Amino acid sequence: MKVTIVGAGPSGLILGILLQKRGITTRILEAADKLDAQPRACHYAGPGKYELERAGVLEKIQAEGFHPGGVTWRYKDGAAVAGIDQKSIPESSVHRMVCLPLGRVCEILYDEAIASGVEILFNHKVLGNIGQTETTAWVDVSINADVQRFEADYIVGCDGGNSQIRRALFGEMEFPGSTWEQQIVASNVYYPFEKFGYNDSNFIVHPTDWYMAAKITKDGMWRVTYGDVPGLTKEEYEKRLPMRYKQMLPGAPEPSEFKIANIGPYKMHQRLAEKMRVGRFLLAADAAHLCNPFGGLGLVGGIADVGCLCDALDAMNKGLTDDSILDEYSRVRREKYQTIVDPMSTANFKRLWEKEPDKAFAEDEFFKVLEKANKDEKLMNKLREASMALCHDMAQFYKPPVQA
Repeated sequence: MKVTIVGAGPSGLILGILLQKRGITTRILEAADKLDAQPRACHYAGPGKYELERAGVLEKIQAEGFHPGGVTWRYKDGAAVAGIDQKSIPESSVHRMVCLPLGRVCEILYDEAIASGVEILFNHKVLGNIGQTETTAWVDVSINADVQRFEADYIVGCDGGNSQIRRALFGEMEFPGSTWEQQIVASNVYYPFEKFGYNDSNFIVHPTDWYMAAKITKDGMWRVTYGDVPGLTKEEYEKRLPMRYKQMLPGAPEPSEFKIANIGPYKMHQRLAEKMRVGRFLLAADAAHLCNPFGGLGLVGGIADVGCLCDALDAMNKGLTDDSILDEYSRVRREKYQTIVDPMSTANFKRLWEKEPDKAFAEDEFFKVLEKANKDEKLMNKLREASMALCHDMAQFYKPPVQA
């Protein structure tokens, strides 16, 4: 079997590694000239750790990264109200989150992919002209002004929210769902949050000055993701950042008191493609579904997608099942989005700003469950186990292929 993956982001790289290690010849086409270094997700919960371990990179990620001690929800003045303490969980446990900026993780994944024999081609932009026969799928690719056709048994779109594969399959504007009115800005900054009693991950609840502050590197870099007025340019958001920091952050810092590494404003979406399989074309991760970043469900959900897809393609390649398992892949992964990723990420975001803080902390069932779980280890363990629900065992769909 030969598989072409479109997109050299984390999910595309992980899928390439997993497939290549199982004897499936894999090629990755990437439109850009290098890996993406924009500030993005950094935290890898249970389902993500599981697939990173299968890809053979978890040990290196854990050696370079760190394991956050927990997460706390706070008032704007920094007062802690609710939280989850992870310090008692062994770092070796799948339930202990690991943190390393995604740019570095992608570099580690790239090295592993190359070492595994995956062919990765940069400056290869897939065009809208795609097609398939009973035995082959193909895409036309722009390479330095030339156009070349690439064929494979299956082609997987891991090319992000603006996926060319999804657009070619369903139409330019066909991505059901909605876009949040809120504008968010992701920034990486050096600032001593620990001095103000903040722990490794923090969510501040406030109608206008809500934000997340999470430590993302051992040397003290933090990710601060916050809201701002919509409709401005990146340069305008950069100019507004000192003002917003002074309004929001503990200590009301002046620009001389923090050091910005980078900043990336972006809009958030809750969207799900109509299907994740159309014949020999498949979608995974952001190409198939989008959610807001609060809770890390977008990245981890995408990684869980490619783990399931690898198992399905591997079983087909070994003759354990027929291609109907790819329909099950589409059904299962869409269901995971509808029942877990979408409702949980939506609730995670809304609880930061939808209600006045006092009301949010008093009425939100989530905080009530946390309070109980912090007094009941069995309940806390159930919550940890529930986080693995994004994974799915595809072996239940194996069936002998029909013999010709």
